Parts: sequence; structure tokens; C-alpha cells
Amino acid sequence: MKLVSYNIQYGFGSDGRYDLSRAARIVDGADIIALQEVERHWQRSRFDDQPELLSRLLSGYHWVYGPAFDMDASERRDGRLINRRRQFGTMVLSKLPIVWSRLHALPMRRTLRPLNTRNAALECMIRTPAGPVRVLSLHLAHIAAEERLEQIDYLLAEHRRAPSEGGPWSGIDDEPSRNWTSGEIEPENPLAAIWMGDFNMEPGSAEYRRIVGRTPYHRGAAYLDGFVDAAAVAIELAGDFHTHEKIIDGRLAKRRLDHCFVGGVFARRVRSVRSDIGEMASDHFPVRVDIDLETPLGSGGR
Repeated sequence: MKLVSYNIQYGFGSDGRYDLSRAARIVDGADIIALQEVERHWQRSRFDDQPELLSRLLSGYHWVYGPAFDMDASERRDGRLINRRRQFGTMVLSKLPIVWSRLHALPMRRTLRPLNTRNAALECMIRTPAGPVRVLSLHLAHIAAEERLEQIDYLLAEHRRAPSEGGPWSGIDDEPSRNWTSGEIEPENPLAAIWMGDFNMEPGSAEYRRIVGRTPYHRGAAYLDGFVDAAAVAIELAGDFHTHEKIIDGRLAKRRLDHCFVGGVFARRVRSVRSDIGEMASDHFPVRVDIDLETPLGSGGR
């Protein structure tokens, strides 16, 4: 399956032009798409409802949107109240049905300066041929490593208790007349997971090591309840792999801030990882991951 993660910077390209369709064309065709910095009803993006527009541009996909923060943007027209919310968050689109989703509001530290904003992780459970998988589209804090570490610790704790916690509902419906389950089986909350997004951290950082661990003798070591960097275990990896470019102190810095971390059960299934270096639809480059989610787990593809 082909996965792509892309911080679309609310449709503004590195050339300063707003064009949401450019980002949509770049990710179109992937099986699972994780987007960050998607917004609704902001003046800077023409008050567009970007999740709705993206769903039209990427027809044929199931989708879920998760706002990291939500502000009133209502107005009155001809004496009538138009209820509207100004939102900013993440999105997941999938060719396969998204069985359930939930939004994690991540820990945040209040700043005096500079501006800090709420971050979130959108979690979607998708049944793939390999089995049920929790896919997260997330965006971590951009200011300090300490804040990112708190956010990662929160997500790791949520991850490890997923199987015992269960999904949206569990058990046997003792009030069938109320039709809580719509006749469906109990939805899974599997340990198998994939995290994609803008982590605002580079390989080797404290935050990176918090996710993959310290493994100097076993690059890409995979624990059952842990994660590996898809780029570290990929069969094929582009040589000049970075996802963000910025002039810092007068020099061009090429950084890998966007990542895909796969659960330990998928460590040997990552075929390739690359980024579309040079794309101008955002200030980030998209990350593309080709991974075997077709072979059922336990059949030798692990």
C-alpha cells in the first residue's frame, strides 16, 4: 500500500500562493493520506472549508477531520445567525473505510512568547488486508523539545493501552432494542499502528529517541509495542532524504521534520520511503511510504 504524509501549510506554497488543489494533486492516488495544517473558515484562506474542498478534490476517499483548536467565527446576515467555527487541525483520507476515529488533544505549555497553538493527533482505525491498523496523522509542537516529549509520552501511553482499552464500544449489547451496535461486531483497537505527520524534530533528537529507543547496535530494532522509523528499515531509501528547507543563519538548512513511524510488526514490511523534494505546494515536502499491508500478519510477511 502507498501512504503519504503532507503538511500542506493550509494551502500556501513556498511561492506564497494559495492553491489547495496543488496539494490535492500531489497526494491523489495514495491508499492512505495523512494531512496536517488543514483549516476551516480562516480569513487568510478565503474562509474556505478546506476539509470539504479536499474531499471534493479527492473524491472516492473516506475521510475524517480533527481540529486541534476550535474558535467562534459566527456572523449575522440579514438578522440571521450563521454559526461557523474557525478550526485548524489534521485530516486522514483512506481508500478503505475508516471504521472509527478519535481526536487526541495533546499536552500544551502556555507561552509568553512566541505564539504557541494547540496540537492534536487524529487517530483512525482502518481494516487492511494485513489486519486492523490504527493510523495517526499528527502535528507536534514547534517551539521546544520539552513540549514535544510530553506529547510523545502521552501518545505512547495511549498506544500501549489500546488493546486493553478497547474501541468505541465493547462487550455484548444488553439493550438490543436501542440498537447501539447497528448489528456490527465489536470494533478493534489493535496494537498495530502507524504514526505519520509533522513531528518538528530531526533524527537523533531526544524526541526521536523517545519513540524508537536507543539502539546503537541494532539499527531499526523492533519491539512488539514500540515503533521504528520507516526510513531506517526501508528496503529502498532516497539518498538526499529531507522534508523541509529553510534559510537559518544565512545558510540553507535541509531538515527531516516529517516522519512515518511504523509499529514493530511492520518493521520488515517497509519497501521504500522518499520525499517529493522541490514541490512548491507547501513549505514542507510530502513523505511517501510504500509498505506491505496486503499480506496478513502471521503468514510470513511479518
